[in-house]
Amino acid sequence: MHIGIPAETVTGETRVAATPDTVKKLVAGGHTVLVQHGAGVRASYIDSAYEQAGAVLIDDVYTNAQMLLTVRAPQGDAIKRLNAGTIVVGMFDPYRNPELDTFATQHVAAYALELLPRTLSRAQNMDVLSSQSNLAGYKAVLMAANEYQRPFPMFMTSAGTVKPARVVIMGVGVAGLQAIATARRLGAVVEATDLRPTAKDQVESLGGKWLDVPMSPEEQEKAKQAAASGYAWMPGEQYIKDQAVIVDKAVANADIVITTALIPGRNAPRLIRAETVAKMKPGSVILDMAVETGGNVEGSVVGETVSTPNGVRIIGTPNIPSTLAAQSSALYANNVFNFISTLFDKEGHLELNAEDEIQKALLVTHGGQVLLKRG
Repeated sequence: MHIGIPAETVTGETRVAATPDTVKKLVAGGHTVLVQHGAGVRASYIDSAYEQAGAVLIDDVYTNAQMLLTVRAPQGDAIKRLNAGTIVVGMFDPYRNPELDTFATQHVAAYALELLPRTLSRAQNMDVLSSQSNLAGYKAVLMAANEYQRPFPMFMTSAGTVKPARVVIMGVGVAGLQAIATARRLGAVVEATDLRPTAKDQVESLGGKWLDVPMSPEEQEKAKQAAASGYAWMPGEQYIKDQAVIVDKAVANADIVITTALIPGRNAPRLIRAETVAKMKPGSVILDMAVETGGNVEGSVVGETVSTPNGVRIIGTPNIPSTLAAQSSALYANNVFNFISTLFDKEGHLELNAEDEIQKALLVTHGGQVLLKRG
């Protein structure tokens, strides 16, 4: 099969969907890999490395590939250049993507990697959300530390004692846990909160303090179901009020706050209001990792660092994994390779299986139809 690797066109996207290592595996599997000139340059994978791995460098992979591996789904005219029957694998932002109908019209089989059933053990090595969130949580702490005008650890000096930074992490998924671990390694005092009570043990195992919010029996059951599915849930009105009180106090006393809360198919939940930001100390830093989907923080702006009247800096950097493009690409490419390996039989022949629970979950357009239920 002819497998194409395009240069990403979304502004700020520096990752690439295949590395020389995964190209070598694909070539060994009997496939012809077509890499667009310069596709990996921004991730430090140069053209000659792909050639040495056995790839063919070309200018137009869209019209020549039978399967296209991408980081972000193709957009606009690029979709219309795809031949009928082309398989596209990548991150589609499926619940928000306004062009799924165009993919269907082109008779493209589109697999959205974000829809992976994360509770399946055999799917863990395909989980792009986890691999990218892990790196994002790490880098978010470094970005916040760079903006913060004081050190993270406690210093004992002849001129006086420097207190450790107080860091609050909101949302303890993959990104949040890595953020806790990174902040602790840098010497900060860390507090964390999440909608899943089961996250308490994870937070404390990393040396963080759990910010507990009382839950009704009904909410405890919802949280339990959410933990089983691997995703967040929408709490009731009373829980939101109780959480706001605890969050308000913790955030007001924090030096650095990192928010990571995302809900698939919906705008990011608003966790920090302007009145809470107004209580924070001058020089405090907030990094909103959900800024691209509406933001967890009132006042955060995509692509900007906002300074509030009381001297708080709110960082709205989008697509944080792209700031670690080389490693993000390496992990992402491995995830993609592991997934597309399920689309071929042992002889390397395409063998799509509509009943396979992973393939079925990821397939959003096929046979001229949009299969994803977006309601």
